[in-house]
Amino acid sequence: MNGTGTAESDPAPGFLRNLWYRAAGADSIRRGQLRRRILLGEPVLLGRAHDGRSFALRDICPHRGVPLSAGRMLVENTVECAYHGWRFRPEGTCTAIPSLVDGQDIDPSRIQVRAYPLREQDGLIWIFMGAAKSTDALPVLDPPKVPLKGAAIPRLVETQRFRCTMDHAVVGLMDPAHGPFVHQAWYWRSRKSIHAKTKRFEPSVRGFTMLAHAPSSNSFAYRILGGNVSTEIRFELPGTRFEHIRAGAGEIVGLTTCTPIDVETTEVTQTFYWNRARLNLVKPFFRPFVRTFLRQDRAMVELQRQNHGFDPRLMLIQDADVPAMWYQRLRKAWTESVASGRTFVNPVPATTLRWRS
Repeated sequence: MNGTGTAESDPAPGFLRNLWYRAAGADSIRRGQLRRRILLGEPVLLGRAHDGRSFALRDICPHRGVPLSAGRMLVENTVECAYHGWRFRPEGTCTAIPSLVDGQDIDPSRIQVRAYPLREQDGLIWIFMGAAKSTDALPVLDPPKVPLKGAAIPRLVETQRFRCTMDHAVVGLMDPAHGPFVHQAWYWRSRKSIHAKTKRFEPSVRGFTMLAHAPSSNSFAYRILGGNVSTEIRFELPGTRFEHIRAGAGEIVGLTTCTPIDVETTEVTQTFYWNRARLNLVKPFFRPFVRTFLRQDRAMVELQRQNHGFDPRLMLIQDADVPAMWYQRLRKAWTESVASGRTFVNPVPATTLRWRS
């Protein structure tokens, strides 16, 4: 770099781009706090200015490559690098270079750190990971919205890191047939409860939806709402799953998000929302259930990882593996639309699937 401009490499390849990813819980970043994260193989500084604004910058100072997150947030709402005190606004513009003296022709405002579009919504911080290093264009789509009547406040959050690729985490997330085998517990189900299921699917925004239906009667999570319960499950790229449970005016929304840290690590977070105060009473009992459920999924994909080095030939069958096939088609169609600039066309058809689980 010759004193002006930006010096950085293109984004890491292999991840879905021009999409929103869950970056953090909104309450996990306090005013004046800087936090380093690796997201999609990129170093990202998540911060909150003293005026309350959240922001995200590439966590590399363009001067000598030190993580900006090692610095501090100044009262004038600029990030000060720990090495030489260069200062950057939340939008990435350099405002000061302390070592400069009169007569040195360097305009700090021409130096930029990449800024990522950020959105706080439903108690979460979403980050838009673009296809190019330039972020002049704003996202043309919104982050996933929690479909809950009233304010969507996170009531319970469980995060675990899966030692697997994003694809394996997502496919495991949408697998409808593994439940009786992976999630063995007295309060959940057993292999003796396997029975035939028929569900209607339709394409939805960047994904597909399993239409509202009566859930399995042996699920504690469903029974606590009472009778006449229905559930709708929706998946959308890059790796977001909503389970919307309704019982009259009562609602529970389970949001599961997959955020790739790097090519071998994926952060999976389950966030639950509800609009009935009485459900707060069962929260202490529900938390261990959620933690165990996610840990069982994590153990299985990490067991699967043991054979990745042997290049196994993986088989997908009708109808239980069709959601996994849809994910691969969605992924391919989105990647091609980003590369070509053409409008994304959802390849998922409306259909009915049948399987036993």
